Amino acid sequence: MESTVALTDQCRQKALELGFEVCGFTSVDVKLRGEYYLKWIAEKQHGTMSWMERNNERRLAPRNILPEAKSILMVGLNYYQDDPDMRGKMAKYALGKDYHKIIYKRLKRLCRWMQEQGGVQKPYVDTGPLLEKPIAVEAGLGWMGKSTLLLHRKFGTFLFLGAIVTTLDLEADPVEQDHCGSCTRCLDICPTNAFPAPYKLDATRCISYLTIEHHGSIPLEFREAIGDRIYGCDDCLDVCPWNRWARTTRESRFLFAGLPDLTETLAWDETAFTERFQGTPITRLKLPRWKRNVCVVLGNIGTLSDIPALKLLAGGDDPMIAEHAMWAIERIQSRNSQSK
Repeated sequence: MESTVALTDQCRQKALELGFEVCGFTSVDVKLRGEYYLKWIAEKQHGTMSWMERNNERRLAPRNILPEAKSILMVGLNYYQDDPDMRGKMAKYALGKDYHKIIYKRLKRLCRWMQEQGGVQKPYVDTGPLLEKPIAVEAGLGWMGKSTLLLHRKFGTFLFLGAIVTTLDLEADPVEQDHCGSCTRCLDICPTNAFPAPYKLDATRCISYLTIEHHGSIPLEFREAIGDRIYGCDDCLDVCPWNRWARTTRESRFLFAGLPDLTETLAWDETAFTERFQGTPITRLKLPRWKRNVCVVLGNIGTLSDIPALKLLAGGDDPMIAEHAMWAIERIQSRNSQSK
């Protein structure tokens, strides 16, 4: 027991030395809500995220990832920053460089140290069939909030997560209790009513899903509710009382690097889009969906000065972009006529 505790303490200290803010441990045989997850999938509340339907024999039983494994290590890295002064909003996690590579490199360094201790490891950063948030709860990194996000006492909702499945026998941390109490701010703030009940998310109604994962036209019923959100949505994060202690990330690569006005980005070609967003989460969006989203935002907050750029898109070759541009023009013109 003493050697297990000592190794666990050393492993935690090594993770903190590598720049992670928090580190916790749980058994590879962690208890997960498999029935709940499969029911959520069966009800199609994951939308078109088809990868969530695959590899569930590993997702719901991490031991199947590495049969000799004994433990799972979970780490968290703070990414909070104030919203930048710009027209339109992007989720804070996407303001800077892509967290996947930054965290993965640190996990690989931690894995090398763990290998020296006799372990065999597999690291993950949203790159494999792991339910990171429920596992993080079991590893003592926080509790699952009513918004289905992980909540940490010190860092609130703003933690990137990384995981290592390992053959090392590490001491499990105590599970954090739920401290949401009677608060429902995250549920009440959602402009699309994406929470059918506390602790349950209908992703097909979530603005993050609609502006990032959803391909094709954004349903009309959600466009006005999207407001000025270009990429993702932090509403349910920002209102959480546990974020009152949030402080700016220590990782400078997560910080916002600036962006031209939205109307200017409507003239971008693939090269300009790639040059600006290379190495950031937004590259997965691709240029057509970026322009689609900007059209929706301008339809909600744009002015008459935005119409010339929108008209160019409305007469373009991409029918999806053209349709959203026309919608935006009609919205702007309608607002202008009503204000006279």
